[in-house]
This record gives sequence, structure tokens and C-alpha cells, in this order.
Amino acid sequence: MKQITVVGASRGVGLLTVQQALAKGHRVVALSQNLDTLPEHANLTKIKGSATNASDIAKAITASDAVIVTIGTRALGVTTLYSQAARSILQAFKATGSQAPLIVLTGFGAGESGKYQGFVTKLLFSLLLKKVYADKTVMEEIITASSTNWEIVRPGRLVDKPLTGTYKQYLSLEPGMKIGAIARADVAHFLVAQAESPSALKKYVGLTS
Repeated sequence: MKQITVVGASRGVGLLTVQQALAKGHRVVALSQNLDTLPEHANLTKIKGSATNASDIAKAITASDAVIVTIGTRALGVTTLYSQAARSILQAFKATGSQAPLIVLTGFGAGESGKYQGFVTKLLFSLLLKKVYADKTVMEEIITASSTNWEIVRPGRLVDKPLTGTYKQYLSLEPGMKIGAIARADVAHFLVAQAESPSALKKYVGLTS
């Protein structure tokens, strides 16, 4: 049994990560501004707080064996959520002295991976998600420049489908690679597995079904 912190735990991949970690017998600390969607469970500690507040994060990561970051926003315009959260997370790691693996969910299209998107996906990003992914890129840059035991996870387009437990992982960017849709449940499955036994520290992982 491990203690796993999930930052951004109230919906989407974050909520599924909490559910799957609990189902596997782990203790989970969930940090979110909205706790209403989280289940009642003896092994779940809920902390109401913000991913951009270092004090809130410090409370959530103390004594945890792994930290998973799954924050998101529904906004499509300019945002600084990801970059602000990255700075606050690093402040919390420094304040607590945590050496836990820091597993951060961004998305395929952030950083250098944007150059490897297909034409249609690249067009979609340029029209709708460019500003969001610009800040996700800054988040990656801040985290990967730190001394933490980081891992960046970049899934393809997230869809609501059942867990399969079978998906492809790319540890390098390759010409012609096809990063398509992947179930949120499968992304959560990968995040929990990495929290249990990190195999891609200091690496960028592309995920697709």
C-alpha cells in the first residue's frame, strides 16, 4: 500500500485516478477546490484547496509516496493555471523536502510533441487549444528544469470509454508516430501504475490507445 496524492482530483482523469488507486488498496490524498464529486472512503483524505497555492499543496503531499498532477481547465483562452501550479508545486516540494515521484499530466501537443501531431489535430489545436497548450508547455519547462523526480505524461485526445488496460506508450518522439484518442480510464490506469512503480522518471511519455 502506498499513499498517493492527486492534485486536481474532482473530475475527469483525476477522479478516475482516485477511484482506481482506492480500488487497488492505496491511501489517497485528494486536493481539489470541489470535493463534492469525491467518494466517501476510509482510505481517502480530502483537502479543499488550490493547485496554485503552495501551502495547500504542501498539506496534501506531506508523507505521500507519489504525487500525481491532473489539473485542467474548461477555458480555451489565455490561462496561467498550469504555469502557476507548476511554481506552487515546486515551492511545496521544497518546503516539505519531498522526494516523491512527481507525475504530471499535460497532453500530446505540449512542448516539442506539437511538431509531431497530425495535420487535423494540429489544425484543431491552432484554432481552439493553442493558448491552453502554450501554458501547458510552460508548465513542463518549469517542472523539468527542477530537481524533482518528475515524469511528464502526454496522452492523446481524451475520451470517455471503459478501461481496457491496454494502450501504447512512447518514450521518444518519432516521425510518423500516431497519437490518437485514449480513454480517460486508461490514462488513470497508467498514472496509478507509475505511482506504484515509476518506470519513466525524467522522461516524457506519450499515450494512445
